[in-house]
Amino acid sequence: MIELSCTVEEKIKVTVNPVTPGGVPATLDGPIQASVQSGNGTVALVDEDSFFVISGDLPGDTTFLVSGDADLGAGVQTISDTVLLHAVEAKASNLGLTSELPVLK
Repeated sequence: MIELSCTVEEKIKVTVNPVTPGGVPATLDGPIQASVQSGNGTVALVDEDSFFVISGDLPGDTTFLVSGDADLGAGVQTISDTVLLHAVEAKASNLGLTSELPVLK
């Protein structure tokens, strides 16, 4: 599991880098699958091994399930992992000053 944090205005790109039990880079058979398991966030696939976890409009946690096929042959051996995204309210970062037209004193 990977645990991430962002504001409700942000998203984070996550990339899958599969490895063998010995830590050697490995290949998956086909693209990954990513979905929301719980919470109000969303997911957007980028390519075969990357996706965005997107915070919901309200603060809170979203759990994403990520899976792929480790069997490079005709069979299927699903491996999976999770992403836990903590979304917090965005804070003010600018005062947003404005002005009006000049008027007589």
